[in-house]
Amino acid sequence: MGFKVQVGPQQIAIHQGQTVLVTEPDGQINWPSARGLYFRDTRMISAWAIYANGAPWDPLNGGTVAPHVARIFETNRAFLTERGPVAPRTLGLMISRHIDGGLHEDIDVVNNSQEPVRFNLEIAIRADFADIFEVKSDRIVRRGRITTIWSPRRQAMHMSYRNRDFAREVIIRTGNGDGKATVNANGRLSFDIALKPGQTWHRCLFYDLVDGASRLKAPRGCTHSSATSSHAVKMDEWRDSVLKIETSNEEFYRCFDQGVQDMAALRLPLPGMDHMVFVPAAGLPWFVALFGRDTLIASLQTLIVYPDFAMGALEVLGQYQAKARDDYRDAEPGKILHELRYGELAHFKLIPHTPYYGTADATPLYLVALHATWRATGDRALIERHLPTAEACLAWIDKYGDLDGDGFQEYQTRSTAGYENMGWKDSGDAVMYPDGTLVHGPKALCELQGYVYDGWLRMAEIYDELDNKRRATALRKKAARLFKKFNEEFWDEKSGFYAYALDGDKKKVLSVASNVGQCLWAGIIAPQRASAVVKRLMQKDMWSGWGIRTLSADHASFNPYNYQTGSVWPHDNSIIALGMRRYGFAAEAAAVARDISRAAGHFLLNQLPELYGGLQRDPTNFPVQYLGANVPQAWAAGTPFVLLQTILGLQQDAPRGKIYVDPALPDWLPDVTLRDLRLGRRHFDIRFWRDGNETKFEVLKGDRHAVEHMSIVFSQAVEGGKVQGGDRRKHSRPRA
Repeated sequence: MGFKVQVGPQQIAIHQGQTVLVTEPDGQINWPSARGLYFRDTRMISAWAIYANGAPWDPLNGGTVAPHVARIFETNRAFLTERGPVAPRTLGLMISRHIDGGLHEDIDVVNNSQEPVRFNLEIAIRADFADIFEVKSDRIVRRGRITTIWSPRRQAMHMSYRNRDFAREVIIRTGNGDGKATVNANGRLSFDIALKPGQTWHRCLFYDLVDGASRLKAPRGCTHSSATSSHAVKMDEWRDSVLKIETSNEEFYRCFDQGVQDMAALRLPLPGMDHMVFVPAAGLPWFVALFGRDTLIASLQTLIVYPDFAMGALEVLGQYQAKARDDYRDAEPGKILHELRYGELAHFKLIPHTPYYGTADATPLYLVALHATWRATGDRALIERHLPTAEACLAWIDKYGDLDGDGFQEYQTRSTAGYENMGWKDSGDAVMYPDGTLVHGPKALCELQGYVYDGWLRMAEIYDELDNKRRATALRKKAARLFKKFNEEFWDEKSGFYAYALDGDKKKVLSVASNVGQCLWAGIIAPQRASAVVKRLMQKDMWSGWGIRTLSADHASFNPYNYQTGSVWPHDNSIIALGMRRYGFAAEAAAVARDISRAAGHFLLNQLPELYGGLQRDPTNFPVQYLGANVPQAWAAGTPFVLLQTILGLQQDAPRGKIYVDPALPDWLPDVTLRDLRLGRRHFDIRFWRDGNETKFEVLKGDRHAVEHMSIVFSQAVEGGKVQGGDRRKHSRPRA
């Protein structure tokens, strides 16, 4: 086909830190809707509209110039003035916005006609101070009182909300520009504008955001200077410091580069133990917050790009590790949080997110992330510092993760406001029997067993490093028992596939779902069955051509437009592809990577969304967006990093000063050069290219002896109560 249909959300979203602005494509915030200016889980502005003598403007084009900058162009409709009619499309309106703490807004009007014009420019602004949870559920309850005060002398509108000891404020002040504002009878800011032919009128609005005693001031410089603002400079410096790639495949390059830009924008500053750290926020607009599972997986995805995310995540999540049982928050000692919120509902504990611990997988994933971060950085002090947190995680897995003592991990909420499902597919309808009825708990998801298995083996290696052979041996024995038990009880011989889960009666849930693919990544799949798993995932009911679906298209509950019962999630596919490669299925892993790269090419900016529809690809269609998907989203942004790691067979081993590669470039990606690949404190440039059916590489910068080719053949066997094998590596010299 000679063209591509571009798809993407019909909105403009900009953000920085915990400030998020989501508008319609014309820059307006319509009421009622879920759009608005959000700060720390509260919607500070719920409606924004602009008029010329009461008439709306017609949008032309608008979009994001940078993650924190937007610009919208509009023109006038016909309207009447005292001096006569103003013809349509004779006035130009430009709305420019950028966020750096608070929001700076520039309003520019130009008279393109040959006659002078005079009119009232009106801006209608409302604030409902609604909690983000209530906006998302469309069930807003007003609990406190909103007051609005206009100060003509200070040219400032002060809108405040108070409910007992919970307070939020937004202070809107007019800054540099022409004329003074008034507030008219309709409660709108009003500017009297008189323009000669060709003349331009300009005005700044500053939106300062107040959370209790702290105040985030809007940037004072106009938006045209935002490219040189301190925030923009810091983002540029960050992008310059992380892994970059060069490739002749423009589509994959754009997907990778957009992932880097999204991760730069999603950096969330949070207080660590003795300094500020950055962790990846989960996604825009609903999940600009600290998460457990999401933050850890995004940190794992970005280890080859920016390992500091993982170091920050380990530190912050360790600070919030549960110390006591709290049924309302589904907390037990040693558990890693699911989600932390700061809005009104959390403040008054009307929701359990203070933090909420309703996740079964964040705790074992913490162990996986600790080991992987150590391997990427070589920082022995890192594992020593976080060892108490890791040991509490291990204790939680044994005491609370295994609810009935059968050796498997199960979950079930005890909270009146808790989540029914606590795996990564956490929607209420995500776990179902083949006939579509919902599974009763406690539920033992297949990938939970894999995460724990992987976490135990990784912690065994950490204990080896710390010369604690007794703990290392004990964990390997536990892993061996879990490996054997999982492959006996989750495998279904009749279907030739693993069960999605075991239900509360320990019966197999035989719905065909993508979760089994994540077990490949964890290494808990018996090697002799890996081929069957890969082939099943690549059958047409699972493999859409735009990626592997969350649920088989043959399932009674399949819906390609539903959240987790038929859609395609890029991050899920990246983990599955990495698992395929681990077991030696390079061609299938590359096919999945191609799907995601091709899909990204259809989305605006080559920006992968959180998820998209699970429709079957054919020569005449394109990926279909999921309504309400977070864009950008950390899991999705990290996807191209994992796909690149998969194709290159790249493994970091900083404690031994080694980078291992087993490159298998497919024909659609014939060359890749890595720039500034970090291994501890060292940096490397490495070029990979196809030569016939082989892939060769050369080290352009850095110690060439530190980069080794290593053919990875997965082998796993259980003998004498020990796990034998793991990754069996065949060493060979780097190919120059």
